[in-house]
Amino acid sequence: MNSAIEPTPSTTIAATGPADAAATPRIKVQERGFFIDHPDAETGERLIANALGVADREAMDGMLSQLVRASVSGGNPDEVNIGFMMSMVGSIRPRDSIEAMLVAQMVSVHVMAMRCAHRLANSDDLAQQDSAARALGRLARTFPAQIEALNRHRSQSAPAITVQNVSVGDGGNAIVGNVTQHAHVIVSDQNPAPAARKAPQAAPARQARDSAEAEREAQP
Repeated sequence: MNSAIEPTPSTTIAATGPADAAATPRIKVQERGFFIDHPDAETGERLIANALGVADREAMDGMLSQLVRASVSGGNPDEVNIGFMMSMVGSIRPRDSIEAMLVAQMVSVHVMAMRCAHRLANSDDLAQQDSAARALGRLARTFPAQIEALNRHRSQSAPAITVQNVSVGDGGNAIVGNVTQHAHVIVSDQNPAPAARKAPQAAPARQARDSAEAEREAQP
């Protein structure tokens, strides 16, 4: 099924602000395709692109087509499923093309898993129950693996800061070894060691008195 969006000379889609992202339009299905239900076509495209985490029309068109096909129920695209899938994608907020594709797969796997659960709950045939149970198990194992992949991708893209020199004042504690700060967590490769303190020195008056006594004792 092809999108009803007409091509334009420029395929780059401008980003939207936080206020606009909260009003993602719905996707409506027609006999000839689907369209973005928004009074202003350009604004509607920006909102959908922002929700999907894509930056150009080609990526948006392709991603929407894939989600519409994944929403099929009873042989036809289901607008309720499409609305749910778009809402879930928008709530996860993919930040690049890899996340956009992975999140689209995640919501599609969830929809398929729930279909298998429905067939399992409503099947009286043992063979159908076994088939639905196996499919549900595979999809249920795939979903957390996708979550782990998304978290790993996001953690790898987060910057890490290594602190090599640390100055410590009197009375403070020093961390011995390299210190790496990542995702607001500071980890040291060795245990903290107390800062070196200066040895106490005798007071000047005490030093003078001790010197005088030593001179008297030295006299015959």
